[in-house]
Amino acid sequence: QVQLVESGGGLVQAGGSLSLSCAASGRTLSIYAMGWFRQAPGKERDLVAAISQSGGRTFYADSVKERFTISRDNAKDTVYLQMDSLKPEDTATYYCAARQLDLSRSREDYDYWGQGTQVTVSS
Repeated sequence: QVQLVESGGGLVQAGGSLSLSCAASGRTLSIYAMGWFRQAPGKERDLVAAISQSGGRTFYADSVKERFTISRDNAKDTVYLQMDSLKPEDTATYYCAARQLDLSRSREDYDYWGQGTQVTVSS
């Protein structure tokens, strides 16, 4: 079983950047496809980006395309989410998640979750 810990959240002005990290322990991250999700108050938890085990395939929600970049370093057991040109509507708690099968866009397909990190974008 893998444990996930997110870091890197914070408060940033609109147009700014943040870089989130998700560090894994317990098992090697290389066997898991990974996703970054976000949840704003009163809303569902939605997929932001996902990446395959090797990093060769990625998926982005339309709302973050061209602004966010997901990547991974399996040697460091870490997944990253680089967020640029941030907007107030990006404000949410961001979660990383892992699944042992292929990349998925569905929240229900992910088996392991971190505790989340808060991102707040001020206008």
